[in-house]
Amino acid sequence: MIRYEDAVNDALLRLDDLGYERGAGDFSNHGPMAAEALAALGHGDQVATWVTRYRGAMEHHEPPTPRFGIDLADASSWRPALGEFGRVGEWEYAFRRELADAPWRDVLTRWWPRLIPGMLSGLTHGPIRTAHAVRSLAATPTPSDTQLTEFARALAYWAARFHPLPGEARLHGASSLGSAIAALPRRSPDGSPMPPPERLSRIGEHPGYHGALDAVSPADPQWLISEMTAEFAGVYLAHPEVFPVPLIHGVTAPAAIRLVLPHLPTELHSPTLAALWQVHVALLLAFTTDRRDEDRAAALAREEDVPALSELIARGAEHVDEHVIKFTEACAREYALRPDARYPAALHAAQQRIPAQGVAAVPSD
Repeated sequence: MIRYEDAVNDALLRLDDLGYERGAGDFSNHGPMAAEALAALGHGDQVATWVTRYRGAMEHHEPPTPRFGIDLADASSWRPALGEFGRVGEWEYAFRRELADAPWRDVLTRWWPRLIPGMLSGLTHGPIRTAHAVRSLAATPTPSDTQLTEFARALAYWAARFHPLPGEARLHGASSLGSAIAALPRRSPDGSPMPPPERLSRIGEHPGYHGALDAVSPADPQWLISEMTAEFAGVYLAHPEVFPVPLIHGVTAPAAIRLVLPHLPTELHSPTLAALWQVHVALLLAFTTDRRDEDRAAALAREEDVPALSELIARGAEHVDEHVIKFTEACAREYALRPDARYPAALHAAQQRIPAQGVAAVPSD
């Protein structure tokens, strides 16, 4: 059996020549994330085969030429470059230089508070890719240059696709997460149907958006992450009418952030979770127009005839689609911490809704 560390390094080498995005829709490069998740599931021997299939599924953009141009020590240099995807090569070069001079945990701690206002980056793929890179680094006493390069690229993608949402969330309300979700109105600003990208671009106009940002009460971060992943597993289960990929990030994003919290100062935990809640509000308003069966999701999950979690994990590991692989790893890990029927039920639903040959994701922005 191939060790986790060996599987990850081999995958990163095989994926090294791919750009940050792929296809005509500028979809995020999921290769490093899904390969790491597959190795974390204990299926390191399947990673190389999966990478070969992934490379052939869709043409990736050319990787940018690393160029010097952003001085990470000078805020007047790097702040204007946030959200400038055309400068992603400069971001990558700058982060590589910083990692050559400082331990990766120091770089993470320095840049995390600067980047969390853009948590939506690439539909959360910026922070998710960063989290997978962090887990890889933390699992290795002496990280390889390949792993450090992937960490630099993850941060670069987050910075280059930086997408701040209007307003600022703070966890100082009086509602539980479930109550705050239930109270959120799900109609477009003018009451007319709009496609998700337009709803997302006008998110600040949605009734209830700004009020929702301060609705959730403060809580232990680890417990709140469990609330987020369980509630949004239920949201995913309740919305078969929604394109099957975007709402997955309501689970995979907080599950990924859980991997990073142990490596961050405690004072960064609360603002991180607040930013995640703001992203959740945006996802709900952009991709759902009503609550459907959200209030019954937990009961429906308990009533469904769902295969055993071990069987779902095996199916997820064999599934070609990268979203299913990441969702499988996230749900399995979250279920181990807090057994809840919504995780396997949502995972079963995703494996049925997303075909084995994969589906196109939602564009980064």
